[in-house]
Amino acid sequence: MSIKKILVVDDSPTERHAMLELLSKHGYQVITAESGEEGIAKAKAELPDLVLMDVVMPGLNGYQATRTLTRDEATKHIPVIVCTSKGQETDKIWGLRQGAQDYLVKPVNSEELLAKIAAL
Repeated sequence: MSIKKILVVDDSPTERHAMLELLSKHGYQVITAESGEEGIAKAKAELPDLVLMDVVMPGLNGYQATRTLTRDEATKHIPVIVCTSKGQETDKIWGLRQGAQDYLVKPVNSEELLAKIAAL
């Protein structure tokens, strides 16, 4: 599967901007959302090729949003990579149990992220 359109879901304007810059520079079309609820709505409306999901957000957290996306008929084919500051092994296991394809701890290493996207 070729990744072209990426949805970045993060409540931090700084993180969204950094991801937008990095991914745009590498030729990806980037859509952003600042909450789990907005992320789910945009994923359904835009059908991106990949979702990069933060965990710690007000309202619906990234685990809940990932679970919703990966269990919904309309969006379950879209891979989700969790990008979060929560670096405990139990956090990672929980994220993958919610349906995430992969799990990266912030600050995300740009090369590692791009390699994971290319590998999808």
